[in-house]
Amino acid sequence: MLKRRNITLATCCGAHGLQDGLTSLVYVLLPLLAQSYGLTYSQVGIIRAANSSAMTLFELPSGMLSERIGERTLLSFGLLCAGLGYLCLSVSNSYQLILLSLFVAGFGAAFQHALSSSVISTAFNGSERRAALGAYNSAGDAGKLAFAALFTLSIGVGVSWQGVTLGFGAVALFAALLLFAIFTRLEVGGRPSNSTHHMKSSRTLDWGLRDRTAFSALAAIVFVDTVVQGGFLTFLAFLMIEKEVPTSLAAFAVVLTLAGGVFGKVGCGFLAGRFGVIRSLALVECLTALGIIAVLVAPTLTAFFLLPVLGAALQGSSSISYGTVGDLVHDDRQSRGFALIYSVANAAMICAPIAFGLIGDRFGLTPVMLTLACITLVPLPMSLLLRGSLKGA
Repeated sequence: MLKRRNITLATCCGAHGLQDGLTSLVYVLLPLLAQSYGLTYSQVGIIRAANSSAMTLFELPSGMLSERIGERTLLSFGLLCAGLGYLCLSVSNSYQLILLSLFVAGFGAAFQHALSSSVISTAFNGSERRAALGAYNSAGDAGKLAFAALFTLSIGVGVSWQGVTLGFGAVALFAALLLFAIFTRLEVGGRPSNSTHHMKSSRTLDWGLRDRTAFSALAAIVFVDTVVQGGFLTFLAFLMIEKEVPTSLAAFAVVLTLAGGVFGKVGCGFLAGRFGVIRSLALVECLTALGIIAVLVAPTLTAFFLLPVLGAALQGSSSISYGTVGDLVHDDRQSRGFALIYSVANAAMICAPIAFGLIGDRFGLTPVMLTLACITLVPLPMSLLLRGSLKGA
């Protein structure tokens, strides 16, 4: 039983790392695409938003659909679509085809977070569930770091971005088949039984929220946090280019930030467990605001050293907020709860690149970064609405 749960967790972590790695690849691709096609900041934002919009549109339906046909088939289908999207991207030769390819990849990514989170929540109970979900979230950041770093290194040694994306797409196709085989052997994530399906169908309109006010506040916090993350990571490389850093090295700034995020996800999970959600969230948000301003005004070399620290705070906040979903949603509605939260996050990923791209085109990147620093502090009063529903918050 223990071995089965561990293999299930490891498979979900591997799929998460791959899907998030492919998604983060967009951040390091953007400077090269902008250089190749002469794109404006707003066009760069639209490219990022195309990927996120697909995830937003299909995240919630994927969670509801899994209640009918199970998570296994949908997770494999998502990896298949992500792989096809990047295979198409490798042969794209126009702005429109790039948008379409990344939309398909984003569509595939929609069949990941809520479904894997549901599989893990079903396999683990109590305190083990939070730890397992923490490991799952950290695997996503490890994937982001690995794919972004490998891409940057490959470009640095002369491999074309088309060749790298072709290879990553092929890996995703293989992973789709492997995941389906493993989950079939373990009998994980299959079609729900008739009795379970009947029970869930009779409560279709019930989202299983223990506290609607607290859940709404949590969703708002996730939205703002993701706006800041999406805006900063999308335009970080361009900020470094403005500091006269070469394009290939500017993309490495994203890698450093993601590296900090890996440790931040783990550290902030422990921080929330020790000091409570509200106090931990306040500390992390303040550090993020200060970090963004410091990177903006610091000399180039100092800014590079600050990025891992900023990345820990910038992305660590999501470990605190996502880890709280299970406390606010009933056990039999975990997939819907996670789907709602991830849909909110993906909606923020659509808004942020476009909005800050327009600001960047009109006023420059300095106002973009200052605006991000101010927005980071918005969740502080929102977090107080969580106090009544969380013990030791």
